[in-house]
Amino acid sequence: MGVLTSQKITLYYERFKHIDVTFTKEIIQVTGLFTQQVHLKCGNDFWPCVVYTASFQNAKVVANVKTGLLGKLQSANNNVSLRFCFKSPEKTNPVTFFVAARVMGSAPYGGSEDINMLTLQFTNRPPDDLIEIMGRVLDANVNSAKRKDARVPLSVDNMRKLNLVSSESAVFIERVPRRCILRDLSFSGSKVIMMGVAKFLTDKEAALRLDFNDPRETFLIKGTFVRAENVEGKKEMVALGLSFDEAVVPMGFKIRLNDFLTSSRADNRGAMDDTADP
Repeated sequence: MGVLTSQKITLYYERFKHIDVTFTKEIIQVTGLFTQQVHLKCGNDFWPCVVYTASFQNAKVVANVKTGLLGKLQSANNNVSLRFCFKSPEKTNPVTFFVAARVMGSAPYGGSEDINMLTLQFTNRPPDDLIEIMGRVLDANVNSAKRKDARVPLSVDNMRKLNLVSSESAVFIERVPRRCILRDLSFSGSKVIMMGVAKFLTDKEAALRLDFNDPRETFLIKGTFVRAENVEGKKEMVALGLSFDEAVVPMGFKIRLNDFLTSSRADNRGAMDDTADP
């Protein structure tokens, strides 16, 4: 989780404040939500809960009400605080904060008499930490559709900025790994060079392995070879265009690529400002 300017935080808030994020297993992983440390605070008491969805204005949580939570809410005029806790790769201790809220509704969840879904309305703008964490996810999701064909050539400098371990990787064809060299990356696909015959590889389904550092992560992204051409001077090699299956592109990969593209745009604007006439 990088340090964003207040201007960027405000931009995230204004752009995404009405959008709900469902905390699937993948979203929990990429945000680093420490689920065991998420609680509802009502008065001086704490109740464990599960965040189902959240935006910058509200949240839905699932909690056990058999422990007297509903009675406590009634006595507190439905005022609560939702405690978030996120693991951070940049800090030893987790990032923890409270968001003041009011319970606007409660209903049984999954047919259970003991478990309820509570609808919370935040009474203030949430802390910047929450806006940054969720904003990066939302921004990556939007840009992965809007800029899906923006290709990043894998130069040494770009690989360093992306924290890509190596341009040498593997592509799995019919579950068999084949060595390949990465030439570019985008939200929608990649160009790779490998040994093979173009006409036998076009339209083949494949899965590309991508290894990153800081933090160390490996993604296996499924797709289809949609283009193939021979490599000049190397008859045994073929250059292939792999189109990713957009439905299964990992969110962690989208966030990494979006962070890189966002940083590159900022660097380019800075370079233009530096060379502008006074």
